[in-house]
Amino acid sequence: MAVKDRVDSAIANNKVIIFSKSWCPYCRRAKSIMNENYKETPIEIIELDEDPEGAQIQSYLTELTGQSTVPNIFINKKHVGGSDDLAGLHRVGGIQKLLL
Repeated sequence: MAVKDRVDSAIANNKVIIFSKSWCPYCRRAKSIMNENYKETPIEIIELDEDPEGAQIQSYLTELTGQSTVPNIFINKKHVGGSDDLAGLHRVGGIQKLLL
């Protein structure tokens, strides 16, 4: 239950949260999009490969979102998907709208 509470709390208490793996190129792309274009927005990143509960967190995220891959991204408590989803939102100004 602690992992579920931790994830739910992280989603609820952060404007942007990216569940990531440090070695993943898609995760690097998502973090780069956010860091380069939304510098004023605080971003929480949980590197699942560096977290002792990473496997359990990823398992719970799969239950929660239906997405088993990383990055797994939430903006203002809304699941936006992965790297391609984030890039698509960025192209059409959707990230800015979600941040309001």
